Amino acid sequence: MASNDNPFSGYSGRIVTQDGLYSQSEVGLANRNSGILLETLALDVTPTGLHYLLTHFDVPLIDEAHHKLEFSGVFDAPFELSLDEIKSLPQVTMPVTLECAGNGRSGVSPRSHSMPWSYEAVGTSEWTGTPLKPLIERAGPKSDAVEIAFFGADYGFDKGVGHYFGRSLTMAQISDLDVMLVHTMNGQPLLPQHGAPLRIIVPGWYGMASVKWLGRIEALTKPFDGFQQVRTYRFREDDEDPGRPVTEMRVKSLMVPPGVPDWGSRKRWLEPGPVTLIGRAWSGGGVPISKVEVELDGEWREARLEQQASNYAWSKWSCEWKATPGAHVLRCRATDAKGNVQPLDPPWDVAGFANNAAQKVQVYVGQP
Repeated sequence: MASNDNPFSGYSGRIVTQDGLYSQSEVGLANRNSGILLETLALDVTPTGLHYLLTHFDVPLIDEAHHKLEFSGVFDAPFELSLDEIKSLPQVTMPVTLECAGNGRSGVSPRSHSMPWSYEAVGTSEWTGTPLKPLIERAGPKSDAVEIAFFGADYGFDKGVGHYFGRSLTMAQISDLDVMLVHTMNGQPLLPQHGAPLRIIVPGWYGMASVKWLGRIEALTKPFDGFQQVRTYRFREDDEDPGRPVTEMRVKSLMVPPGVPDWGSRKRWLEPGPVTLIGRAWSGGGVPISKVEVELDGEWREARLEQQASNYAWSKWSCEWKATPGAHVLRCRATDAKGNVQPLDPPWDVAGFANNAAQKVQVYVGQP
C-alpha cells in the first residue's frame, strides 16, 4: 500500500492477504457490492434487484432528459444521440448471462486483495436496446481506427490513478460481437446502480466489458491504454507478467443449495429421501453447454439439460439424488460444445480472475 496509507499517492505490488480473513476495506467492498441469492438460480431470469453488482466508484446520478451519447474521435461523421433518439432506433431484447470476472476470487490461494466474491457474482437479465454495430457504421470509423473505446460517467482512483471507467474493443470485435446499447433491464428502465440511463452489454464476455453510465464512444488510432484495460482485467502468472486480457467467460455451473441453511455457515440440512437438484450452466462467446455432471456420494452422474433461451443465456439442469443420512459434499461441473470442461480446482491467476472451479455444497442429511 502507499506510504501513510494514502491511496492517492500511488502504489504498486500486492497487498498482503490471509486466506479466510478479510480486511476492513474488503468488508467495505462487500457492503457496497452484492451477488445473487443462490436459491434464485431456480429462475430463468434473475430479478433486477438480485442481479449481481460490481461498482468500482460512486454511482453517477444522471439526468436522462439531458443526457447525450457522444460519438467522437477518428470518425468521419461524429454525432450525438439523446436517449429518446436511441429508443426510436430498431430495438431488440436478448436474455444475457453476465458474470463478474472476479467471481470465485476468494477460492484462489493466495487470494488478491479485492472484492471477495465466492460464487454469487452472476445473473441473467433480459436486456433491451439497439445493436451497436449500425451506429458505429453510421459514425464511419476512419481507415486508421484500430479500437473503439467506451467511457462511463463514474470517476475514481485505483492504485493512485484517477480515471473514468473505460474499456475498448477492437474493430474486429465490434464486427464479430453482438454488442447492444441498452436502456432497459427486465422490461423496466435501467436502475441507477445498473448503469442508468445507458450502458452497453457485451454478450458472452465477463461483465467488465459492459460499461455502465455510458457517455462517450471514441474511435482510436492506437490501442486504448486506460487503467481498466491495461492495469487490470488481465490474466497474470506473477506481478511482473504483462498478462493476457480477460475476455470471454469460462465454462461454469452452479447449483441451488438443497435443503435449508445454517444462518452463519450456510451449510445445508435436509431430510433423507429423494431430492431434485437443480442449477444453471453457461459458457462464453455464445458457446452452448453440452453436458453437466453432478458428483453424488463420489460418483459423477450426468444431469438433464434444458434448452437455453438464447445463445448468451445460461442453461437449466436437474438431477435426482436419493439423500442418505450423514454428511455429504455435492459438486457440479459443466462441459461446453467446444469441449471445455469446468475444472475441479481453481486455475491460478494473480488477481483471482475467472475462477471457474466446481462449486462445493456441504449438506447434512438426517438429524441435526
